[in-house]
Amino acid sequence: MVRSPLHTPLCDLLGVRYPILSAGIGMAAGPELAAAVSNAGGFGVLGGGGTPIERLAPRVAKLRELTRLPFGANVIIDENEPGDDVWYSDHVAALGDMGVAAIVLFWGDPTPYVKVAHDRGAKVLIQVGSTEEAIAAAAAGVDAVIAQGFEAGGHVRGTTSIWDLLPETVRALEPLPVLASGGIGDGAGVARALQAGAQGVSLGTRFVASDECHAHPAYKQRIVEGRAEDTVYNSLYDVWWPNAPHRTLRNKTIDEWEAAGCPPSGSRPGEGTVIGHHSPGGDERIDWPRYAIGCAAPDFDGDIEYAPLWAGTSVSVVNDIKPAGEIVEDLVREAEAALNR
Repeated sequence: MVRSPLHTPLCDLLGVRYPILSAGIGMAAGPELAAAVSNAGGFGVLGGGGTPIERLAPRVAKLRELTRLPFGANVIIDENEPGDDVWYSDHVAALGDMGVAAIVLFWGDPTPYVKVAHDRGAKVLIQVGSTEEAIAAAAAGVDAVIAQGFEAGGHVRGTTSIWDLLPETVRALEPLPVLASGGIGDGAGVARALQAGAQGVSLGTRFVASDECHAHPAYKQRIVEGRAEDTVYNSLYDVWWPNAPHRTLRNKTIDEWEAAGCPPSGSRPGEGTVIGHHSPGGDERIDWPRYAIGCAAPDFDGDIEYAPLWAGTSVSVVNDIKPAGEIVEDLVREAEAALNR
């Protein structure tokens, strides 16, 4: 088989054909999405976050039914919740025991979890927002680092543009693999990242607009219709996860908050009300308070314009909803053409 010009050492590390990862975007990144990406030659990542392992285990089992290829799972190691190291360690250990090829960490220090994962044969990746954080992660023994730029959707660790952060981080960590995340949604962006020294990319917003993403169709449509200038970096959605800035599409929540004079948490319009109900994990239905984090599941019964519509600036180049496997194929074709030029 002829190697793609996209082939990097990261591909060998993860056992994949293309260095394209789908981000573990919460419960929206279910087994179907991760499997479709892996089956297309990329590396699918199951959304784990802080989901209890007894709820996550069936999702891993389902994913294993859908693909024989390597896949990962993400774990949010929230540094705002001190004292949870044992819980996170048990979580990482359980995922490793289930044969997950790589654990993708976010929002904290990976040091306590690297050996736990390695002892079970799993690689460790961590998404970081600065070169300093990347250097610390490398010293902790991670296998690769995902540099997240300010352009990213969802919860944003980065404070600078990916195009500034990426080359600086690559230089600081070489030869450790560095992936790029934030503001990348097409093959041209993938090629640009590789040319800047990245060994791969991790994409969230592009895969929200996929058939397999477990998200409300109206949310997917907003991604397709959105442009970079429609995204807002904010901290409004702080129920269930405070002190974690994020990027979302402008909606009624933001408009009404701004119209009220941007009051602080506790005094915001509609605070304490329930915006709807849904089953994010496909099982029990939950009440969803206004200003709470989450991704609207397909069965959400409220007004989508009050839910957080996570999106990065790459919405400008996301123009359709299609199967995730076709998205990977498009990214590869476009990136190969750009690199060959």
